[in-house]
Amino acid sequence: MALGLSGERQSAAASLNPVHIVATWFAKTRTEWAQRQALTSLLDLDAHRLADLGINRGDLFDALAAEHRPTRLLAERRKAHINGYLNP
Repeated sequence: MALGLSGERQSAAASLNPVHIVATWFAKTRTEWAQRQALTSLLDLDAHRLADLGINRGDLFDALAAEHRPTRLLAERRKAHINGYLNP
C-alpha cells in the first residue's frame, strides 16, 4: 500500500464518488448551456458585425447544431475564414 499525503486526493476514489459524478455532470451541462446561450445571442448581430468577428450566420447555425464543443467549431471556422481572406 502506497503512502499518500493528507492533502492528496485519490483520483480513482474521486471518480467513483456519486456526489463528484453529479457535480461534474452539472458543471458540464451548465457550461454547455451558457455557451449555447452566447452563440444564440450572436444571432442578434447583423451580418457586418459577424463579419467583423470573422464568422457568418451559417457558422453559428452549424455550431449550434454541433453535439460536442460548439465553440471550438466556431473558432475553427473563424480561423478558416481569416486564413481565406488573408491568403486567397
